[in-house]
Amino acid sequence: MEDKLIEVNFGPQHPSTHGVLRIKVRLDGEYIVDAYPVIGYLHRNAEKLAEMGYYPKAMIYVDRLDYVASLNGELGYVLSAEKLMDIQVPERAQWIRMMLVELNRVASHLIWFGTHGLDMGMLTPFFYCFRERERILRIFDEVTGSRLLYNYFAIGGVYSDVTPKAIEMIREFTGNFVTKLEEIEGIFKKNYIYVKRTTGVGKLSLEDALSYGVTGPMLRASGKSWDLRKNQPYLFYKDINFDVPTRPEGDVYARFLVRLEEMKQSIKIVEQILTKLPEGDFYNKKYAKPMLIRLKANGESYVPTESPKGEFGIYLVGDGSTMPYRFRIRSPSFANLSATPVMLKGYKIADLTATVSSMDPVFGEVDR
Repeated sequence: MEDKLIEVNFGPQHPSTHGVLRIKVRLDGEYIVDAYPVIGYLHRNAEKLAEMGYYPKAMIYVDRLDYVASLNGELGYVLSAEKLMDIQVPERAQWIRMMLVELNRVASHLIWFGTHGLDMGMLTPFFYCFRERERILRIFDEVTGSRLLYNYFAIGGVYSDVTPKAIEMIREFTGNFVTKLEEIEGIFKKNYIYVKRTTGVGKLSLEDALSYGVTGPMLRASGKSWDLRKNQPYLFYKDINFDVPTRPEGDVYARFLVRLEEMKQSIKIVEQILTKLPEGDFYNKKYAKPMLIRLKANGESYVPTESPKGEFGIYLVGDGSTMPYRFRIRSPSFANLSATPVMLKGYKIADLTATVSSMDPVFGEVDR
């Protein structure tokens, strides 16, 4: 029987890996016997580099982790740093942060929908999704001056206030996005080939998901209603009404449905924030200019946040100096990827692309 097994490499240069991922796959005919993810091709030593500069400097490395949801990464870092330094953040700044990370969640999921469609042989969803994502990027450009890597959140608040023009752009976007999303939803759900290729494929049981430390949409698609915004609220999420979508099936199609509903809930959150956004300072003025803060910190802190991929957090240890002694990243894509072998075993090689794509991995935060 051993003579019948062959080993092939999927990646690291493959358009469906969503990054430089290599999977060593052992096949019996066209059935997967074993699969081993091989990572490290994008390693940039972000954690050690962050320990070599002042606390604000680390933001440029955090931006480049999940680079399609940079603001979510920035939020995890500033919350951990502010807890370590015991810094109070003005209410307006916290509401602004909430609004922008939810828009960034939608933008991240839109990238997944578009590229996932390409992985399944569908070209049209890519254009629909990137059309809507472009509207979000124009909002970010107006607020932060950048379209991808923002360096906008600051220890103590945000770097600049949102403009009236940006608020109007957000209102316009939220006003018709759900209608646009229904168009995208129809392209997938009415496609018999897509539904057939994703239903019952790449199944991950709740027991295995918990065992491997899987979080985010993948965990919720396996039946666990766990969202840090609900279960361990931060910022002002406890004051916002939204639902946590879950599915019991644990397959690729369930992950599609969960992310679809998550975008609708994010728009619901943003609409509520627009009605609650208070006047006031966008930065704690006690600490001079946002990017020049030189506070000494002593102790340790960790604040988990719900990024588009799952639980993202940064563990900081301060030794009384102006630079972190230890900077450790808990990235959801890394933990989610560890479940690859159990998700692929027993399925056909043709199912590998759909399964890996459904994880939505971003390798900036896997290899870091």
